[in-house]
Amino acid sequence: MEGACTSNLQYCSWIAPKKIRQKPSGCLELPQRWGEDRKQQMLLSSRIMKGSADSKRHRLVGFEINRCYRNSEDSALESGRTHTSVDEPKIVKKKAQEISPYLTGRCIYLVGMMGSGKTTVGKILSEVLGYSFFDSDKLVEQAVGMTSVAQIFKEHSETFFRDNESEVLRELSLMHRLVVATGGGAVIRPINWKYMKHGITVWLDVPLEALATRIAAVGTDSRPLLHHESGDAYTKALARLSTLSKERGHAYTNADARVSLEHIASKLGHGDVCRLTPTDIATEAIIQMKHFLLGTKEDDE
Repeated sequence: MEGACTSNLQYCSWIAPKKIRQKPSGCLELPQRWGEDRKQQMLLSSRIMKGSADSKRHRLVGFEINRCYRNSEDSALESGRTHTSVDEPKIVKKKAQEISPYLTGRCIYLVGMMGSGKTTVGKILSEVLGYSFFDSDKLVEQAVGMTSVAQIFKEHSETFFRDNESEVLRELSLMHRLVVATGGGAVIRPINWKYMKHGITVWLDVPLEALATRIAAVGTDSRPLLHHESGDAYTKALARLSTLSKERGHAYTNADARVSLEHIASKLGHGDVCRLTPTDIATEAIIQMKHFLLGTKEDDE
């Protein structure tokens, strides 16, 4: 497929996973915002429902989020090859300033398949828009007291995880000025769309080959839905992603704005989406949100 990464396990520059640490106190410590030395604490006075496979009702638990910012020199976007030009930060910041008056504080929810770059791109958007950033998977992990989605799936069930995911999204929908990176399967429940439609939903549409390349490069241990596939890492990832795409593809089209990496690569003259930087993608996300908010099309510019 034109615009897709080849299966040589090339590491895509638009993804650079960064572990988020769990503080001993139980607060979730998120990375520092680039260029700022301040810390901000946000308390979600929420009670997260802990479901189970047998539909047994569990007690509700609260959780606190300690979000602090980090410097750009230690950015989560740093990887082996980012190709970020000097002008890219200026461009994305200018685009953000143009769209800010139309957002009116609404939250932004990034949806897309696993490995599509929601966290990395979300951090850029939160920075340039002056929003706070949250990863819904991390909030679920904290709510149930576990360290990974894979652990939740293993020790409980996917249904248990999805129930908590829906509760997290419900709580976030009551807030403002957030960029939320959702889990790949958040789109499968209609109730989640009800919550996310309180804000603006943005679909990061990435070729399956590119997703499989990225996932194979960083490993599949943290991807519980890939654990039952056979074959090498790339083949395993591509097979499962193809199945998930058929199951969820229509759901993703409910998003208010679509960010096609193949389209961005074509506009910029790249033959491979892996040459795109996270800033390229964030800039396109802002452009597409602007079209949605103003009811315009790209040709109108």
